[in-house]
Amino acid sequence: MESESQIAGCKVYNIPIMEGNFLNEVNIGAVDGIAGGNFFIFGDSQMSALTAAEVAVDVIAELEGTITPFPGGIVASGSKSGANKYKFMKATTNEKFCPSIKDKIENTEIPADVNSVYEIVINGLDEKSVKAAMRAGIKCAVTVPGIKKISAGNYGGKLGKYQFKLHELF
Repeated sequence: MESESQIAGCKVYNIPIMEGNFLNEVNIGAVDGIAGGNFFIFGDSQMSALTAAEVAVDVIAELEGTITPFPGGIVASGSKSGANKYKFMKATTNEKFCPSIKDKIENTEIPADVNSVYEIVINGLDEKSVKAAMRAGIKCAVTVPGIKKISAGNYGGKLGKYQFKLHELF
């Protein structure tokens, strides 16, 4: 038995389901935005890198005008422009950022003391919003013990037209 409710000023359908209620906005809008904000968190362990990624996503979620579009806001596979093995994909795992094979990959980007890497991808309404989210996320991530490095993937513009240089953010 569906009903309408108000949540945070939005009109929603309130639909009972077995685990509780499914809430869906009555009117869903969309606006143009941009993609391309990202940064990599390099940690000495999976726990340190994941904790840093989680605190970064949490602080970004508090900001207006941006989202971290991956599940939980965290990317575990790392983007790579072009898919050599999988023709149906536009991007695939970036092996140069995979700690478990750092000793087998020529020109690896993984330092010896790094054992886990997570990527945070940020989309937003405009460049100013994405830059602010990147800055805030990085500032939080580096406070976690065990974080060794922050980097980013610009991919030569192959994954989008926006590139955000980390050094220009600070």
